[in-house]
Amino acid sequence: MKPAILILHASGVNRDAEAARACELAGGAPEIVHINQLRCGERKLTDYPMLLLPGGFSYGDALGAGVRLALDLQVYFHDQLHDFIDRGRLVLGICNGFQALVKAGVLPGVRADRSATGLRAIEEMALRRVTLTENAGGHFECRWVHLAVNRRAKAAFLRNIEDLIFCPVAHGEGNFQVKDAEMLAEIEQEGLVAFRYVDAEGRPANGVYPLNPNGSVADIAGICNRRGNVVGLMPHPEDHILPIQNPLGGSGRLGLALFQAMVAAL
Repeated sequence: MKPAILILHASGVNRDAEAARACELAGGAPEIVHINQLRCGERKLTDYPMLLLPGGFSYGDALGAGVRLALDLQVYFHDQLHDFIDRGRLVLGICNGFQALVKAGVLPGVRADRSATGLRAIEEMALRRVTLTENAGGHFECRWVHLAVNRRAKAAFLRNIEDLIFCPVAHGEGNFQVKDAEMLAEIEQEGLVAFRYVDAEGRPANGVYPLNPNGSVADIAGICNRRGNVVGLMPHPEDHILPIQNPLGGSGRLGLALFQAMVAAL
């Protein structure tokens, strides 16, 4: 049986079909589920081993990128989502989905030494120490970038990705920033960095535009949680799952590798 993957749809999300195709090619059985189907109980998170939050502009980004969807996750699905994660099931957030996971406090999550539950946990998550904010260039970025996997990341399945990933970004608020140097040291030391922006040879971007397209601190393009089963990234690996999609030609560095690694881990 192919593992079932819930792809969450909300108004304004527009990358769910591409995400579903990537999951399908990777060997999964994706199902696009509207958020209202979860709210009314027509579908349940517990019926799936993996949840994927795709890109787009959920609710038109009216309150900020991913903020309204983050509120849904906090208010309506807090217990379900965190139970899902605590059971070790996989979650992937791409672009707007990454923004929603960060702004809901799911990524990077509370510190391992905290045991808060219920309202206290929600309050702690509201005190975000990382965020995704406006691009340093002050405008929407739509360009192809190279990503390197951090092989020391807590998300161990990422180590099955052997090459760089070449895929596009398409965002206005993809600038990953931290509250302070202490927080940056924490996510570095705890292996919470999942992907970094690099050049075509895999060398650090060192914050240089356009290798780092948005000004993200330490060239961070994606992070994971401390358990290693929740991953989020700003670029769109689902937009490079076939060689024909590569604007420069070539047959490698497919974003499909990320989906294959996750499906293999289910």
